This record gives sequence, structure tokens and C-alpha cells, in this order.
Amino acid sequence: MPASLLPPTFLPHHRHRHRLRLPVPSCSPSSSVSTSTASPASRYDFEPLLAYLSEPSTVASLTSPSPPPSVPAPERHLAASYSAVPSHEWHALLRGLAASDASLPLAFALLPFLQRHRLCFPLDLLLSSLIHSLSVSGRLLPHSLLLSFPPSLSDPPSPLLLNSLLAASAAASRPAIALRLLALIRENNFLPDLASYSHLITSLLNTRDPPDAAILERLLGDLKESRLEPDAPLFSDLISAFARAALPDAALELLASAQAIGLTPRSNAVTALISALGVAGRVAEAEALFLEFFLAGEIKPRTRAYNALLKGYVKIGSLKNAEQVLDEMSYCGVAPDEATYSLLVDAYTRAGRWESARILLKEMDADGVKPSSYVFSRILAGFRGRGEWQKSFAVLREMQAIGVHPDRHFYNVMIDAFGKYNCLGHAMDAFNRMRHEGIEPDVVTWNTLIDAHCKGGRHDRAMELFKEMRESNCPPSTTTYNIMINLLGEQEQWARVETMMSEMKEQGLLPNIITYTTLVDVYGRSGRFKEAIDCIEAMKADGLKPSHTMYHALVNAYAQRGLADHALNVVKAMRTDGLEASTVVLNSLINAFGEDRRVVEAFSVLQFMKENDFRPDVITYTTLMKALIRVEQFDKVPVIYEEMITAGCAPDRKARAMLRSALRYMKHTRVA
Repeated sequence: MPASLLPPTFLPHHRHRHRLRLPVPSCSPSSSVSTSTASPASRYDFEPLLAYLSEPSTVASLTSPSPPPSVPAPERHLAASYSAVPSHEWHALLRGLAASDASLPLAFALLPFLQRHRLCFPLDLLLSSLIHSLSVSGRLLPHSLLLSFPPSLSDPPSPLLLNSLLAASAAASRPAIALRLLALIRENNFLPDLASYSHLITSLLNTRDPPDAAILERLLGDLKESRLEPDAPLFSDLISAFARAALPDAALELLASAQAIGLTPRSNAVTALISALGVAGRVAEAEALFLEFFLAGEIKPRTRAYNALLKGYVKIGSLKNAEQVLDEMSYCGVAPDEATYSLLVDAYTRAGRWESARILLKEMDADGVKPSSYVFSRILAGFRGRGEWQKSFAVLREMQAIGVHPDRHFYNVMIDAFGKYNCLGHAMDAFNRMRHEGIEPDVVTWNTLIDAHCKGGRHDRAMELFKEMRESNCPPSTTTYNIMINLLGEQEQWARVETMMSEMKEQGLLPNIITYTTLVDVYGRSGRFKEAIDCIEAMKADGLKPSHTMYHALVNAYAQRGLADHALNVVKAMRTDGLEASTVVLNSLINAFGEDRRVVEAFSVLQFMKENDFRPDVITYTTLMKALIRVEQFDKVPVIYEEMITAGCAPDRKARAMLRSALRYMKHTRVA
């Protein structure tokens, strides 16, 4: 991970000692914080000390990089008067000072004073206490740049201090900083404890977006390398994280590992895994897990568990089983909630049964569950999936008829529905309407709107919306920057791409697999192959594993320019990195050889696919036919077309066009 992801004051330098940088106190001796405010239960009078620490000359002396030749006599006498104060009183005073922004500078000034006069040890424990106080009050980040490592700490800093910073960063949902701190713990040969990993996983689970799969795999590998055995809570968090990241296989392996040593994960982790399996369409496995843990086990299923199973049935369109879940809940005395009805409404809408959905809305009301805006957003999402975006207005009228007001989520779905079908005028109308109703757009709203304008070719307007987002109270997310990097890359504005990456890191946002894949794609399509390869190397240096999609983007970029040998080298690099080539990648390789007029090598890829259980698809055969036409071997095109049909691939419009083109050339040749 690049060091620049971490604020400079969090980065320990290995060639010089560190100091505590103090803010200039905003209070004067006459307005210093009283001891009753700082430490209400204290029997010591700290007023003289606080007044002394408020003086600018004192701050300058305490923050000087080199200690003074001699300590002033008044300071020595003042320190001597507090020599009998026990440690817990200093900790209480520090927490009291940290409770207010007005007295916070005094808290920072107190630390080097205690260190200079050896009044309380260890100092890193005091600093950790200060960090914890700021973190608990939610005020760590505004003041985090004031923190560095105090001079009493040896180089490297103590694991206590690093873990305190890690926990605070995780609590503030800043996983990028937390990951860098975990790296520092390991770089300094400290052994991370389970708490460090728990804080990190928790921070990833607390974010709006699903956890990044590459980061999770890196953390799990790091945990195994440390030979730390997770406890039940950490196993639960890991299972939940991998499930939310749409990696149910990894979550199942973790579940099996926990059970193998006699641990039972929390029910919310199992529920998250059932939900992930359902979303992936693996309903049989979701059912088995539900039966094992809830119906056959000692854990009584709750509404969320039933909803997770219901989600799977909705995914595969099994209305009968979905309705049976509702009956089962009634039989077991488990009350359905709004999410339950929302899923069923979604299922009816997907199946085109709008009237059934309306009947269910009435049943909700009869059961005492008033339909909310979220339920109608699921109806709207169903119409969006069926391409019936025009029904958005009917859904809105239905809501208003029963007195339900649209919320932010509903408007987000509506904007997305309009954006997907390039109805940008309607999308902006919905955006302006939600703001007029006093609903502030969130990051999903902005991202959806910006992305819709990018895909609709309204690049200037997308840039304007991005600027508006930055000026609003909604900071851009990693997804926002990914959208903008793709936009600027397509326009080949490389300087602005670099600026966007720098700005993203300055915000403490962690580039994810999508960021790097986007960069590789835009660089590759523009022929900037060196930059694309540099991105892959930077990604590996950050501990992230390149994906199939990333390599496919690079292979395809080489293929478009007929650089077959380079494309082949990328496929070899994939295998070196432990990734098996997919049909999509091999199709791109065939295209590369075809563009380079190397038909023999193109057909050798087809042979490789057959020998290694890769199923050629219609794109495979169409690409081969295009390669044959390029080298004017028209008579072989019908043979490949017949082979495609024999292999069970249904010809598409492009394949039929290739056949007609070859036959036309053959007829023209005979006439000539």
C-alpha cells in the first residue's frame, strides 16, 4: 500500500526521532479551562498548571525539536508541586481536556510536560488514552494531523500506540489508514493481535459499499501468516465480510474452519452467508445452511434469516417457494417485516404481476405493516429491470394515493431507472424534485447521476455534477473517483487522471480493484501499455491481486492493435499469478492473432480450449471466421460456421453476417 495513503504525521520515519506537534492554545491564562471542567472528581488543583501551559512561550519550549539547555526555575517548581499526583489522576485530567475542542490544545501541551518532568509513565499509554478519547467522541479525524510520535518513544513506535491509532482509524471508517497502520505494525516486527484484525474487519463492514475482495483476501492471508487463530467473533466478522463482498465460497470455507474447532459463528454471520448464496442463485446451498443452523439447530430463526432465504427464491424467480416462506414464518410465529413484503413485492413485479403486488400491499396494511417508500422502490426496481421505466410515474402516483412520501432511496432508484435508458432530462427532474422536497442527495445519488451522464455522452455535464458534489456536504467516494477516472481516461486527459488519483488518496480513500482495472483499461485502449503495466505492478505492490477482468482488458487492448505476442505474454503472466485464462481472455487472444494475420496460432488457441475443458462460444467462432476473412481464406468460413452449430452454439447476427460476407466473396471470386 502506498505510504501516501496515510497522513504524513502518521508515518514514522526511520532515521530520526519523532516529536509531538502541538496546536497553538486558543485560551489565555485568564480564560483557561477550569479543573472542575477538566477533572470534576480530582482533589488536585490543576489551575496553575493549565495557566502555565496556556502561555505561548511554554508551548514554544515544549514543542521545540531540541530540548532547552535548562528548564526555567518556575517550571521546575511547578512540576515539583505535582510530583505526588498518581497516574490515574493524569489520565482523568487528559480525558477531561480532550472532551472539548476549546481545551484540546492543553491536552496536547500536557503530554510533553509530563514527559519532560517524568511525572507519569509510560507516555505512549497517555497518548493512546488521548487518541481513544478523541475516537470515542468522534473527533479524532479533525485533530489527527496534530498527532505524531512523541520523542520519548523509541524508534519504532510502540505497538500500543500503533494499535490505538489503528482502532481509532477503523472506528472512524477509514480503512485505508487502518491498513497502513497494520502494515507498520508488521514492518516494525510487532505481532498484530486479534483486536487489530477485528478493528479492521469492523471498519470494512461499517462502510456503505461492500468490502473489497482483494483487501479481505490480503487480510486473511496476513492472519494465517501470523499464525493467529481467530475466535468466534472474528470468525463471524470474517464470514460476514466475505459474504457481503459476494464471495460465498470463501465464507463457506471460514464457516467450516470455525466448526472444525468447535466454534459457532453468530447468527448474523450465517444470515449474511445465506443471503450471499441466495443472491448468487445458489438456493439449494442457502436452504441447506438455513436448515442446519436454524430449523435443525438450536438457534431460532428470526425474520432476517427468513428474509435471507427469501432473497434467494426471488433471485431465481421461484414465486411458489417465496410464498411458502411467508407461510412458514406464520406457522413458526415469526412476524414478517417490511423487508419480507418488499422482497415478495419485488418478486411479483419481476414476474410482471403488478396486480398481485398491489394486493400484497393491501395485505401489508391489514397486518399492521404500513408500506414505506422502500417497498415502492423495489416495485420501481422491478420495472427498471424489465425496461418499463415509463411506469415510474404510475408507481409515484400509487405512493401518493396512500400517503407515502418518496425518500432518498426511492429517488435513487428512479434516477437510476431514467439514467439506464438515457432519459437524462427525467433523471435531472427527479434529482431537482428530491432537493426541492428537502431530501439531500447522498453519494449513491451523485454517483448514479454522474455515471448516467458519462454513459449518455454528456461528459461536460458529468464534470459539472462532480464539481457540485465536491462543493456539497457529500464527499466523493472511491466509486465516484472510479467513474471520473474512466471518463477522463476515455478523453485521454492523462494529467487530470493523475490529479484525480492524487486527490483520491489525499481524501484517505483506498484505490480498489475497480480503480486499477479502470486505469489498465483506459491506458490499454489508448495504447499506453507501459502505464497499464505500471498500474498492475503498483497494484501488486499494494498487496492486491490482479483479476481476470484486468488481464482481459490488457489482452483486449493488445488484440485491438494486432500485438499478438504481447497479448500472449499477458496470458502467460496470468498463469504465473495463479489465474487460469477464461474463455473471454482466450477469445481476445484469438482476436489478437487474427488482427496480426496469424491464423495458425489463432486456431491453436481453439485447440487449446478444446483440450483444456474451455467451451468455445459464439464469439470464439465468430472471431475465427473474421480472422479467415482477413487472410482471404473464405472457403473455410462455412466449415467453422457448421462446427459452431454442431458444438451447440446458436449463431448470432454477427456470426451470420460473417458467413454471408464469406459466401459473397466466394461468389465474386468464381465470377471473376
